[in-house]
Amino acid sequence: MSGRVAVAGLGAVGLPVARALASGSIPGLRLAAVSASTEESGRSKLRSLGAEDVPVLGVERLAAEADVVVEGLPPSEFLAVAEPTLRAGRTLVALSVTQILRHPELEALAAAHGGRIVVPTGALIGLDAVRAAAEGGHIRSVVMRTKKPPKSLQNAPFVKEQNLDLSSLEEPLRLYEGSVRAASKLFPANVNVACALALAGVGPDETQYEIWADPGVERNTHTYAVVSDESNFEISIAGVPSAENPATGALTPLSAIATLRGLVATLKVGT
Repeated sequence: MSGRVAVAGLGAVGLPVARALASGSIPGLRLAAVSASTEESGRSKLRSLGAEDVPVLGVERLAAEADVVVEGLPPSEFLAVAEPTLRAGRTLVALSVTQILRHPELEALAAAHGGRIVVPTGALIGLDAVRAAAEGGHIRSVVMRTKKPPKSLQNAPFVKEQNLDLSSLEEPLRLYEGSVRAASKLFPANVNVACALALAGVGPDETQYEIWADPGVERNTHTYAVVSDESNFEISIAGVPSAENPATGALTPLSAIATLRGLVATLKVGT
C-alpha cells in the first residue's frame, strides 16, 4: 500500500498519532493531512510537530488526500469522516467503535467501494484469543466488567439523563448491566473497548457487560471472561487514563500507532 495517512481529530488519540507520523517513526507512512476543531488549532498543533506544510482540511476532504484515515473524533462526528472515507475506497482506522455498532451499514458501504474498516485493539488486550475462539464457533459466553474513575463517566449521556452527580460518590456504583449493544447507545464515548470485544467475539447482543463508576480506582479497569469449547480464559487490564481526556486510555493512541505500523510491516505478529 502507499503511505499517505490523514488524521481526523488532533485530540488525545489523533495528536500522538500525527506526532508519530510527522517524526517519520513509522517507515513507509507519512502524514498527509489533518482535521481539527478549528483551522487555527490545527495549524498551531502542526507547528508544534514541525509539520507546518501539512494541510488542515474538513473531515469530508481527508480521503481525497490519503490512503488511510485515522479517526479520533467525538462520536457525533464519526459519520462525517467514515462515509466519505469508505465511499472513496480508503482504509478507515476507527477508534469510535461504538459508532460501528450504531451504523452497521458502513460495512456494506466499504464492501461496495473497496474500502476497509480496521479497529485497533485500543485499551484492551487479548482480542487475538477472542478472535481465535470465535473461529471455532463454540464460544459459550463472554462477560465483561469495566470500572472507571467517576470523573471519566460524568459526561456520558446516561449519567446526564439520570441527573447523577458522580463527584460525590463514596462507594462503587454500577451504572449499567446488559448487552454491549445497549451500552453503546448509553455511553457512546466510554465503552469502545467493550464494542471491540463484541466485534471480535460473539457480537454485541450476546456479549454481556457491566460498567461501574468507582471512586476507589485511578485507572480504567477492564476484566472479561470467555468460556468456549476450545479454551476458557479471563483477562484484566488497568489502563492509565489519558491526561488530555480521562474517557480515553493512554494506551489507545499507542494501539492506533501499532495498527498503522502493522499495515506496512514486513513482519506482523498477531492475528
